[in-house]
Amino acid sequence: MIEVIILAVALSMDAFAVSIGLGAKKNMPGLALKAGLFFGIFQALMPFIGYLGGKGVLGWVDAYAHWIAFGLLALIGAKMIYEGFQEGIEEEISAVTNKMMLILSIATSIDAMAAGFSLTLLDANPYIACLVIGITTFAFSWAGVFIGKKSGTWLESKAEIFGGTVLILIGFKILLF
Repeated sequence: MIEVIILAVALSMDAFAVSIGLGAKKNMPGLALKAGLFFGIFQALMPFIGYLGGKGVLGWVDAYAHWIAFGLLALIGAKMIYEGFQEGIEEEISAVTNKMMLILSIATSIDAMAAGFSLTLLDANPYIACLVIGITTFAFSWAGVFIGKKSGTWLESKAEIFGGTVLILIGFKILLF
């Protein structure tokens, strides 16, 4: 279960970084709850979709599944690290509408769908794992808005770099053990 918690924290870093950026740039009541709900729900659903897809192909690629999981997590992690050194997409957001939150939720959770494949290789209940991922992302996103309001965006890129590094390390763990 510790692997699921670590995976949940790593996957929530994209949403956390965006929430920090939103909090630093937007001052609207209820933004923290809105960010938590949108990001949390999508971060819970996408890994489950990836898990189901992974289960469907696991019989065909069983001998190479650990390599595939490692590759996916390494790519996602590298992408997060790269994005940690780039400007955030929150710079271009003029209003935080439900449509914008939906787009941001999909954008930050699409990587979680690929990471969901790794759930087929972990000794964990996928329903509980996805629930833990969703709750963790809700908490980080909710807190991220408040952290952004207080501190600005200096923590935004560090969260993405941390999350990417952890995903790569999880990939190595799956590959080696």
